[in-house]
Amino acid sequence: MKVERHSPSSLNLFCSAPALFVLERVLGHRQPVGAAAHRGTAVEVGVTAGLLAPSKPVEECVEFAERRFRTLTALSGDPRRELIGSEIAFMVREALEELRPYGVPTSLQGRVEWRPEGLEAPIMGFYDFAWEQHGIIVDLKTTGKLPSHIKSGHARQLGFYAGAISDNLDARISYVTPRKRATYRLENIEAHRDALHQIALRVEKFLSLSDDPEYFISITAPDCDSFYYADPLARQAVFERWCI
Repeated sequence: MKVERHSPSSLNLFCSAPALFVLERVLGHRQPVGAAAHRGTAVEVGVTAGLLAPSKPVEECVEFAERRFRTLTALSGDPRRELIGSEIAFMVREALEELRPYGVPTSLQGRVEWRPEGLEAPIMGFYDFAWEQHGIIVDLKTTGKLPSHIKSGHARQLGFYAGAISDNLDARISYVTPRKRATYRLENIEAHRDALHQIALRVEKFLSLSDDPEYFISITAPDCDSFYYADPLARQAVFERWCI
């Protein structure tokens, strides 16, 4: 079984939850996008509006973000939708206070593709913001709890973006919660990029074991207590396919 391309998110998923990788990427059973993920998308919309127009009032940026969230979650059954949606205004304000001092970004959602030696399919992804005149790229992450350092999966993702573009980029992640924010600079970019490469090599080796999707069910076992299976439809799919 072959893969046409890798993404940082799918590679991190394989690393964290191989059975869920099988469920989504091999069996094609994609989990519904939860309200928290839609919140991240909505906040980015509001922040982008505020960065591209530095004089735009923050409340207008908040309005853009909340409108996008309502559109994205119109048919959502996530019971946390209202609570998560109420956090958007605070996150947009925090993010704009953090990122507006950088100035107007020179690019948004920049596409990155990398095909290192030994890998059959390329790794592809999109960074959030770049200020090319300063040699800075930033990824924005919304979260309920502010981490004290860059999370491993995020470090690999950001290392891929920066390492595939230039050896001299200043790569940063900005985390925002409803009440706090922090920006961390990524060190050892090449090491994190190479770690993602190693995971991609293992994914290709794993998928080369068989062309039969049922084979991958037979060699994995999902942990249904994990937050990865919080959605009832995912747990139902696991029960039906793995009988667990």
